[in-house]
Amino acid sequence: MNKIGSGTDSRGKGWKIRFIEMGKLIKNHWARLIILTSAVYQVGAAIEGFFWPKIFWDFLTRNLDVAVKPFPILQIINLAFGIGHFALEWPLPFIGGTGLHRSLEFRLAILPLTALASALMYQSTNPAIYYTVGMGVYYWAYSERETICAKPWTLPQREPRSFAKA
Repeated sequence: MNKIGSGTDSRGKGWKIRFIEMGKLIKNHWARLIILTSAVYQVGAAIEGFFWPKIFWDFLTRNLDVAVKPFPILQIINLAFGIGHFALEWPLPFIGGTGLHRSLEFRLAILPLTALASALMYQSTNPAIYYTVGMGVYYWAYSERETICAKPWTLPQREPRSFAKA
């Protein structure tokens, strides 16, 4: 009979062992989904910013208003960053597998700039938060020496095991 909290499931196998057997979280795939979400959100916010231009920090100072009107500089920057990150995270066939696509360092270098541009505009403050979370997850993946596969959305291949005894 299986007791609650006994550490075994209905087949008698320990749940702790089954949890370990499930596999590891691939952090760069998780970060990719977060960044894809924020990139789509940022593109939408940039388009909305063309119609209703507003700096997020205008309650502190009006000096930054020239970045959004009369010429939409910040909206264009946010639109370019959003499309660029979408193209990098869901790559076209000619981008996927290149050194730029596989580089975690490049992503960690460009994401703070994207988050800053996103945080400046009122409509895109949420993508700035998502970019910051995604940047943290990418850093976690980088610190664990994860690699991004040449073919997008694939798993890293394991080394073949040899069962011969030494």
